[in-house]
Amino acid sequence: MANYFTNFSLQLRLPDEAAQTYALNLAEQASRIRYHDEPPDSFPAELQANLEDWCFEVEVGKVEQQPGLWLHSSDGGIDAVCAFIQHLLQRFNLPETVTFEWSHDCTKPRTDAYGGGAAIITAQEIKSMSTGQWLHENTPDPAPNFQLQPPTPN
Repeated sequence: MANYFTNFSLQLRLPDEAAQTYALNLAEQASRIRYHDEPPDSFPAELQANLEDWCFEVEVGKVEQQPGLWLHSSDGGIDAVCAFIQHLLQRFNLPETVTFEWSHDCTKPRTDAYGGGAAIITAQEIKSMSTGQWLHENTPDPAPNFQLQPPTPN
């Protein structure tokens, strides 16, 4: 049996320790809600759509000598982490652009198991693209009637 992984790791700088505490508490709430706790009335509505995808870790630390977060996962959570970062950028009026990449991997060779993508997040917009999407958009269409034919005998 093959095991599939979606990996990412990034740091997010926050303005102060109060923002760090808010972010950690929000992430802990989201994790509990994902496992069937009721969301409190104060839980941000814009994050509720991504709770099923909330499978990433949040750890506090210093980023460039400021309070921050380390966000990482081996299990995915790309849409949820993008929404979480955007929420924090909006809440704390941060002018930053946050970027990160992710990878898809597998413990066994599979044709559908490898790839990745990247995201660009601001307070106003989330842009992301997977390598599969990039290939699709940048590969010419195959010939419409192309079919493999067996070799003809001589």
